[in-house]
Amino acid sequence: MPRHRPTQTPRPVAHPGPNPPPPQAREQQGTTLRQRLAELRGPAVAPRPLDARALAALAANPGCRRRALLDGAGVDKAALAEALGSPAPFGQSQFALVRGNAFEAKVKADGGTELMRLLYEHLGGGAAAPGEVLVPDLTAAGPEGRAARTALALREATEAGGWALLDHPMLALEVAGSPAYLEPDAVAVHPDGTWTVVEIKSFPMIDGSADAAKVGAAARQSAVYVLALERIAELTGGARVAHRVLLVCPKDFSNLPTASVVDVRKQRAVTRRQLTRLVRVEDIAAALPGGTTFDPECPREQLDAAVESVGAAYAPECLAACELAFHCRAKARAAGAVEALGRSVRGELGGLTTVGAVLAAAAGKEGDPADPTVAALRRAAALRAEALEGGAACR
Repeated sequence: MPRHRPTQTPRPVAHPGPNPPPPQAREQQGTTLRQRLAELRGPAVAPRPLDARALAALAANPGCRRRALLDGAGVDKAALAEALGSPAPFGQSQFALVRGNAFEAKVKADGGTELMRLLYEHLGGGAAAPGEVLVPDLTAAGPEGRAARTALALREATEAGGWALLDHPMLALEVAGSPAYLEPDAVAVHPDGTWTVVEIKSFPMIDGSADAAKVGAAARQSAVYVLALERIAELTGGARVAHRVLLVCPKDFSNLPTASVVDVRKQRAVTRRQLTRLVRVEDIAAALPGGTTFDPECPREQLDAAVESVGAAYAPECLAACELAFHCRAKARAAGAVEALGRSVRGELGGLTTVGAVLAAAAGKEGDPADPTVAALRRAAALRAEALEGGAACR
């Protein structure tokens, strides 16, 4: 993802290239893109915000143009999947949401006293223990206003040189040419100017450890917040974003909070690299047929054609991360695509893209015998036939 650098005075050149578009033209281009994205999701459909969880899933599959466009346009993929007849039977239950909100409120009670104690205990370093903790007001109009207010609060807290706790700050990150607004549970500012992401989860931490899959998901989500914070830190003197985040969970089987430190350097590097691979949303939208829309109120046939007009990169891992995964799986199975068997299988089969082509190559009906993939398939088919014959002879 391109890094934001301070504006520098341009140097004169002997042969200047094309002039960049004036501010009015850039503003008009942005307005045109917003209008186009509004048409794609439906004129009466409110845009669905792109959160860190969706961003992490998008970064895990950067080759999926379908998800990049739908997320960039703010399309409600759950409603779209329902209208297509392939609803996604997953998501957080209402009970889990209520329990999570109650636990977060407990952790942040009394101005975040318990949260700051856990932070100092695990990541305090050589600083003095938190006494007075600044908790700035981040209220503002709209996500853009809240993001600007958060950036100002971070700069002011860093200049003050004390402890500060930002409760549900709003961060901005450009994804595929479209802004995404993210809301971490909290960000703590240390006296030395370090910014630490705090992630509060309701799954238990038993004997000092939690479920590895859930911790991994939290780490990927936190890595997105770290990337967004780094954009602000680049413009803030003395600021540094920590690559170790504080994960706060219930202790054992109680409701008492405990914490552990999670290093997200690997997740940050992977997410950063994958996000740079995403095709810009306006480029994908420009290639669509005229009149394309993903409005769930449209007829099912029209929606199906609209979805199929954007290329997808389905893999079984999508079932746990994308609302359209069941629709994409059904299409992949109907087409006999080897992607339905997994990314590793797809990579091993090379130019053989359908199950029918694989079976034909293994049976010796199609394929170049000099192709290593074809040769391996035929060898595997011969070994299988030999094993079956040997088993039949032993009966």
